[in-house]
Formats: sequence, C-alpha cells, structure tokens
Amino acid sequence: MTARALAALILLAVAASAAPAAEWPTRPIRIIAPSTPGGVADTFARLLAEFLPPLLHQPVIVDNRPGAGGLIGAAAAAHAAPDGYTLVTSSIAYHVIAPAVSPSPPFDPIRDFTHIAFLGGPPNTFVAHPALGVKSVKELIALARSGRPLDYVSPGVGTLGNLLFEYFAQKAGIAVQHIPHKGSSQALVDLIAGNVVIGSMTWSSAVGQIRAGTLVPIAASSRARVAEFPDVPTLQEQGFDDLVAMTWHALSGPAGLPNDVVQKLNHAVNAAWATPALRQRLAEDAIVAEPMSPEAVTEFVASEARKWGPIARRVMMSP
Repeated sequence: MTARALAALILLAVAASAAPAAEWPTRPIRIIAPSTPGGVADTFARLLAEFLPPLLHQPVIVDNRPGAGGLIGAAAAAHAAPDGYTLVTSSIAYHVIAPAVSPSPPFDPIRDFTHIAFLGGPPNTFVAHPALGVKSVKELIALARSGRPLDYVSPGVGTLGNLLFEYFAQKAGIAVQHIPHKGSSQALVDLIAGNVVIGSMTWSSAVGQIRAGTLVPIAASSRARVAEFPDVPTLQEQGFDDLVAMTWHALSGPAGLPNDVVQKLNHAVNAAWATPALRQRLAEDAIVAEPMSPEAVTEFVASEARKWGPIARRVMMSP
C-alpha cells in the first residue's frame, strides 16, 4: 500500500468516526426523569421536551422511572450507551443524597456521568395544613415539644425534603415521624386531606396550594425570601443558618459522551433557558437558574456532594 493510499484510509477512518457526533442527533432523544409525573425532575424533563426540539430538530421523549430515591432512573442513564440519546434530569436527591445513604449505590455521581447543563431549581418549603394553626418555625417547634406527635410528608425517602426536615428536627431537638410518599403529588393529596399536617417539599410542588390557601407556608430554604411571598421568612432567618438549599436539577448523561454532543446540548439548553417565555415560567415557581459550562456543572455537583453527602449520612443513617 502506498503512502498516499494509507493517508487516504486514515482520513476516511477519522471522518467516519467523527460523523455520528457531527450529525447528532439523527433520531429522538430520551430524557429519564427519576420521579413520578408532576415531580420537579419530571417538570424539568418536560420543559426540555418542549423547548429543545426546535433547537435540535429531533423529538425529545420523557421517560419517568421513579423509585429508590431516584437511584433506579439515574442508574438506567449511567448504564446507557454514551451516544447522547439517553439523558437524565440529575439532581441533589438522585446524585448526592441517595448515593450517600445507599449501602451499595449503583453508580458514582461524578465518575459515571457526563454533566452537561445546569437547569436550576426551587427552594424547599415547610408547609402546614391550615387546621394545625402553625405559621412559623417557632410555633412548629413549640407544638412538637408540647407532646403532640408530629408526622410529616415528603416526596420520598432520600429527597431533599426528607433530609431538610430530619436535619431541622435534629437541630431543634424535636421528635418527628416521616411518612414517605412516591412523589410530591401523592404527598400533597395526603397533606391537603389532613391525614398528615406538615409537609416538606419543593416550593414548585406546593406553590399552587399555597396560592389557593389550602396550605400555609412556614419557611423557605432559599437564601432570600421568595419574591411572590415576601412575608414568608427563610429557615436561615428563623435561626437555621445552614438550612440554605435548593432542589437543583441538571441535564446529565452517561460517562464518555462525545465532547461536541455535550457542547451542542449545553448551548441548546442555555439558549432555551434564556428565552423570556421560559424564564417567566421558571420565575413563577421561584426556580433559580443560571447558565453553566459542562465543567462548571460537574464541579457544582461535586461541591454539593462534599457539602450534603456527610450531612445526609449523619442525619439519615443515625439510629
């Protein structure tokens, strides 16, 4: 074989290997939401399914896979082919808390994923059934110390709502009983019916009931008060300085995604998130979102794991 022929073969091989990434996507993209319909992960996945197709020129399909604190859906994405056609709405619940407290997590939240774009997230809130007559953290603590059994609902074991309320209870020195549900929708049904009187969940999940007056907001886990409800204090303002957190979500895929696919997705998400229509919808749910590079998202996930992983193990695995 001549040198010229060999060079031609090499060029053909390079072109063939680059072609799939350059042409991506050529078929529908699946985004796994490790939550039930109506959860925040599902909401973000459906926003992606609405706003990405015009930018990527392919349909985006949402695949709900709840269970095991989000580990089932996240693991399915981690073990998928790294071709850009199976992605996941990653989050603090699925990629920080659940792996930290699982005795045998099915993935490493950094090593086994390519983190692509930051989607943002709402703060969490403690809410009460109006019949309880509680409107502040101080009143909630006093009620618990009076001897009344205090049950609370969250979207599920291993969610930020679960962790925050258990951490709050430990710091306040009160006894609580967790009533886990499979998603925020079921938790809200139990709470609105008065079967359980306290809820700890995302602001996005509860805000409709807060606006309707069927639930009373006690506190928000944001650093600043939610603009729509300036009378609702933050947990930090009520003496819990380290209970500042949000149920953030990101778009992630399996480890080893081609860099040009990652960059194309990152640019598409950031462009979609910058549109006035979507920004208005996010603001209505008090969702804080800012564009990040894939490298910045990866470092953010790692920093959240360093912060909340040890707290989750200490709080949720204590006897």
